[in-house]
Amino acid sequence: MVPHLTTALSGPLLELEKHFLDNATAIEHWMRAQWQDHLPPFYASTDLRNSGFKLAPVDLNLFPGGFNNLNDAFLPLCIQAAQAAVERICPGASQLLLIPENHTRNQFYLQNVAKLVSILRLTGLNIRVGTLLPEITEPTVLELANGSKLTLEPIQRRGGRLVMKDFDPCAVLLNNDLSAGIPAILEGLDEQWVIPPAHAGWHSRRKSNHAAAYDRVTREFAEVIGIDQWRLNTAYDTCSGLDFHARAGEQELADKVAGMLDGIRAKYREYGVSDEPFVVVKADAGTYGMGIMMVKDAAEVTGLNRKQRNKMSVIKEGLEVHDVIIQEGVHTFETVDGAVAEPVVYMMDHYVVGGFYRVHTERGRDENLNAPGMHFKPLAFETCCSLPDSAQGPDAPPNRFYAYGVVARLALLAASVEIEETAPVELAELAA
Repeated sequence: MVPHLTTALSGPLLELEKHFLDNATAIEHWMRAQWQDHLPPFYASTDLRNSGFKLAPVDLNLFPGGFNNLNDAFLPLCIQAAQAAVERICPGASQLLLIPENHTRNQFYLQNVAKLVSILRLTGLNIRVGTLLPEITEPTVLELANGSKLTLEPIQRRGGRLVMKDFDPCAVLLNNDLSAGIPAILEGLDEQWVIPPAHAGWHSRRKSNHAAAYDRVTREFAEVIGIDQWRLNTAYDTCSGLDFHARAGEQELADKVAGMLDGIRAKYREYGVSDEPFVVVKADAGTYGMGIMMVKDAAEVTGLNRKQRNKMSVIKEGLEVHDVIIQEGVHTFETVDGAVAEPVVYMMDHYVVGGFYRVHTERGRDENLNAPGMHFKPLAFETCCSLPDSAQGPDAPPNRFYAYGVVARLALLAASVEIEETAPVELAELAA
């Protein structure tokens, strides 16, 4: 069930994972205490990068779209975690409305929605899928490439609620990241739970806010287990007011890139790392791997050609990029079947429920793997992520996956803090 996994097994890698194993009791105790104070997101996925001396998340998605890539062995844990999430947020829920993206032609995404529906139905929920597409005015059945079917239905607004014909849901679950903004029909739903909350969409969410929350979370965590926070974290900075077409703000961006590269080189010298450092410059909002470039020299920022400027200037929904986050790059030392890979970990409530490797045969270990040509290798580690085995080596699959699960849950906790701190005043008062 577990594909062949090859990693550069240099000393720091084994030492890092061994440190997690030796401190597993303290880690789990600390995690339990955190979830008493913070409400976990309903679901999330995070991309991890493992360079051996460092294991850190490089992105977190609050509207995950890859449930179809999970191994079927994950299903029981997904159902259990989904039940916990529903009970925590809306204990009396019996009917749930799921609102997906408007990707009616993206078969892979639609298979994700269908898989999510099947998981939620097995929790005992009556779930239906509502669409924001105005052209769908009656129930429409979509035949999917994997043989399953998905029915999309129009939604209606009734006061402070969203309803369908003969269907009045207790809560609304978004699998739509609201990149283009909150549609009018979703505004002011004061009679229903909206999960995740609408302010967590990419119209207002910023990666830099998540990075700041993760920085604080890992600072405390690192003190608990006695480790250098840098080994779990990536340095970051921001640059605003950019116009890639007009080359406005290029020099400021280049100066910040140069400063971060200097800082990374200093840490590499401290740890005896011989790799060439790089940073990732990406839009401070948005997903789908758009608006991203890897930079090894600040001169690359001021030397962008027309094609590169066009790539950096626009993200999903055609939104222009004016604010970017500059993030320390993390090499991935992991390969699957000879190709460069990175783990993607899925969570529901505060549980790790599965994951897969994102694999790219044409990309290097210092490049973005979330790009056309990628494929996925599902992993059956639904128990391994929470059950390390001290009788095996630090790099054995149960222990490697436990390390993934620890860092993924740190990112999830940071997302919880981020959502709390960016909530509109009225929501914050309600939560209090």
